[in-house]
Amino acid sequence: MDERAALDLVGGLVSGAGDDAAVVDGTALTIDMLHETTDFPPGTTRYTAGWRAVGASLSDVAATGADATAAVAAYAAPEFEEGELSEFVAGANEVCDAVGAAYVGGDLDGHDEFTVATAAVGDADGQVGRDGARPGDAVVVTGSLGRSAAAIEYFERGDTQRANALFQFMPRVAAGRALAGHATAMMDSSDGLARSLHQLSEGSGCGFDVDSDRIPVADDLEGLVADPLDRAVTFGEDFELVATVPPERVEAARGALSVDLSVVGEVTESGILLDGDPLPDEGWTH
Repeated sequence: MDERAALDLVGGLVSGAGDDAAVVDGTALTIDMLHETTDFPPGTTRYTAGWRAVGASLSDVAATGADATAAVAAYAAPEFEEGELSEFVAGANEVCDAVGAAYVGGDLDGHDEFTVATAAVGDADGQVGRDGARPGDAVVVTGSLGRSAAAIEYFERGDTQRANALFQFMPRVAAGRALAGHATAMMDSSDGLARSLHQLSEGSGCGFDVDSDRIPVADDLEGLVADPLDRAVTFGEDFELVATVPPERVEAARGALSVDLSVVGEVTESGILLDGDPLPDEGWTH
């Protein structure tokens, strides 16, 4: 079975599964796994790998509206090299520092492929899940979309310095906390905007009508690929937040954030549309 079918299977077996992170007794908890062949293109530094791997888990905590407090990582590789391991820890430390969390260690193991499993925890006053969107809510997105797609292009072109810089995204922990008081539903965009809307639709039993002219496409992607909008909507791995907010609360939410917040559409009764046409369930697949 593919990843989506596997997730559906697990969701039917595990009570409470389905959101970016679980919240248990006021603690948000999440775990992720990344592999060299699927997540770290040739040229990815170990510093970037540490930042990105830990950042992915911090992003999941952010998507629940929790305040990230700590992260750990299990680091596996064919052999342990001092420089690579030191750089990985430096990246993990710095992404945690950037959001006010602490990197507190993890585990080491031998493996035939560089692989990282990361977990993060946070303090949650409540939880913003994927099940609260209601018709009439605005659909909002933090930051811009397509940064990671641009990074992949630069990796393929051999501009690894620029690619690594783009791969070091900022987890939206502060934005998640600010949106928590306004959003009816929220998740991160790690699977892409299109797939995120499909997942929110399943969770909330609603539809979406999105306008392409309002989607914030990353400047780094413009002029780099033939169809920047399509890449921004379907590629994923950007780790921005996608949320639904009652329209009368959008300006208050925007004023509480230190990052751009774009209204890209609205929640409807059913159907997932982009410019009036069905938006396929396409996105990042591991």
